[in-house]
Amino acid sequence: MATKIRLARHGHKDYAYYHIVVADSRAPRDGKFIERIGSYNPNTNPATVDLNFERAFYWIGVGAQPTDTVRNILSDEGVMLWKHLMGGVKKGAFDEAAAKRKFDAWKAEKDAKNGKISKQEADKRAEAEKKALQHEVETNKAKAQQIAQKRQAQLEAEAAAAAEKQAEAATEEQAAE
Repeated sequence: MATKIRLARHGHKDYAYYHIVVADSRAPRDGKFIERIGSYNPNTNPATVDLNFERAFYWIGVGAQPTDTVRNILSDEGVMLWKHLMGGVKKGAFDEAAAKRKFDAWKAEKDAKNGKISKQEADKRAEAEKKALQHEVETNKAKAQQIAQKRQAQLEAEAAAAAEKQAEAATEEQAAE
């Protein structure tokens, strides 16, 4: 039986997320599978991957063939590197401790790079929010000035109308006397 590690689509229209599954290559995309080993959500920034590392390594080790997208996901998570390093251990090129050190160094470098990218994106987002807030404050000040001018004009018109009524009332009073 030829097994594949592939994505099974879930979610709704315009918001797909995927389960990473091990399935018979003849089974339908979203159909029967042998084991679910993780999930992949491309809707977040950066894409969220939740993977059972040990089970993914096991299935790669027993010959399951990943699809292109899953191969990229497994490479990003380090499963393919770990398989490569374990092949070197089997051949006697180095021991398992050296393989573990190489893998940990790669993982630390990758995490630092991702942290730097995340920090830059967070800074850009904060800067955009700051500009939007500043623009909103300026807009609100302009609106407040317009409202204040309209109120001032209304008050002046009301004061003029009241003064006019008083003047009419005074002239009527004088005319009545």
